[in-house]
Amino acid sequence: MIGTTTNLIRSATAILALLSNVRAAPTSYAYTGNGQCPQTNISNSEISKRAVAFDYNGNKVRGVNLGGWFVLEPWITPSIFGEWSSSNTVVDEYTYTKTLGKGEASSRLSNHWNTFITQGDFNAIAQAGLNHVRIPIGYWAVAPRDGDPYVQGQLDVLDQAINWARGAGLKVMLDLHGAPESQNGFDNSGKYGSIGWQQGNTVSETVTAIQNLANRYKGDTDVVTAIELLNEPLGPRLDMGGIQDFYNKGSQAVKSASSNFAVALHDAFSTDWSQFGGGVDNVILDTHQYQIFSPDEVGRSPSQHVSHACGLGPKLASTNKWIVVGEWSGAQTDCAKWLNGLGKGARYDGTFPDSRWTGECKGKNVGSVANLSSDDKKNIRSYIEAQLDAYEQHTG
Repeated sequence: MIGTTTNLIRSATAILALLSNVRAAPTSYAYTGNGQCPQTNISNSEISKRAVAFDYNGNKVRGVNLGGWFVLEPWITPSIFGEWSSSNTVVDEYTYTKTLGKGEASSRLSNHWNTFITQGDFNAIAQAGLNHVRIPIGYWAVAPRDGDPYVQGQLDVLDQAINWARGAGLKVMLDLHGAPESQNGFDNSGKYGSIGWQQGNTVSETVTAIQNLANRYKGDTDVVTAIELLNEPLGPRLDMGGIQDFYNKGSQAVKSASSNFAVALHDAFSTDWSQFGGGVDNVILDTHQYQIFSPDEVGRSPSQHVSHACGLGPKLASTNKWIVVGEWSGAQTDCAKWLNGLGKGARYDGTFPDSRWTGECKGKNVGSVANLSSDDKKNIRSYIEAQLDAYEQHTG
C-alpha cells in the first residue's frame, strides 16, 4: 500500500502499501476498534509467481511516495510557491518554469532536486521497516516537447536515487505522474486546469515517455521492479477505451525494454477493476483511496471514516490481481494548505466552490501533528490503523 501522510520523511508525502487482489466490496463494514478491521480469508491460488525482483504474490509491500520531488505540488512544497501566494499566477510546475524562465527555473529546481530528498532519507525509510518507494516523474523529464517551459536535469538525480535505493535494500516503482497537456487537470500532473490529454499526439508522446523511462532503467530491474504508466487519468472526463488502448501500448513499451518489469495501472477512478490488465503479465492495479475530496466525505464522522476504510478490505482481498493502494492518507479534512490547489479553499470549512461548512480549518491547515487536539490525534490514529489493517488483507 502506498499512502499519503503529511510528513513521514520530511515533507515527502505518503505511506504506501502495495497490495494484491480486489473485487466487489460492501459499501460499509463494521469496525471492531483498536485499529483492526474484520479479516477476510484469502487465497493466492489464482496468482502465479512471476519473474520480478520482488515477490508481489507472497510478500506485503510497504513503502512511501516521494511526492513533490521531481514533480512540484504546491501543498507539498509551499515554500517554493510562496512568492506567488497573493497573485495566484504560479500554481504548478508549468507556470513556475514559464514565469521564471529556463535559466532561473533550472537553477532553483536543481537545488531542490539535490536537497529535498537525500541518501539519508532512503536509509531512514529502510530503517523504518519499509521496502518500497514510489517516485513520481513527469513526461518532460524523459520526453520533453518543443515549446514547453519545463526544464530537465532531474534524471541525473533519479539515477542517484536508484543507487541509494539499492544500497538501502529498497525497491522502486517509477510513476509517470504527468502526461502532455494533463491527464486530469490537477496540479500534480504538472499543469493545472483543462484536460488536454488524448488530444492530438499526446497519447503517443506519453508512450514515448514510458518507452524512454523503461529503456533507461532496464538494467536496474533488481531495484526498479515496476513502472506505473500514468498517475490518475481522470476516467470520468476521458475516453475509457482510449485509456485501455494506452495501457496496452504502454505495457508493450515497458515489456519490450525488459520482461522483468511489473506494469502498474491506475484504476482511472473506476470501481470496475476487472477491466484492467487483461493479457498482461506482472500487472499491478493501483487504486488511490482518499475520503476528503467531496462535501459528503469531509462530512463523515471519525467512526464513519473508519467504517468506510474497513469496507474496502474485502474488495482488496477478493481480486485475482496484484493491487497497490498507491496513495492514501490519515486526513479526515481537506484543510491542509493548498491541498486543493494554490489559492483554493477547503470543502471542510465551505470556502471551496460548491461545498458546505462542516467545521473550522483553524489548527488543521498548517503546523505540525504535535499541535493537533488530543481528539484529532486519537481519531487520525484510529483511521490510519484501520486503513493499514484493511489494505493488508492480501499479500502483494
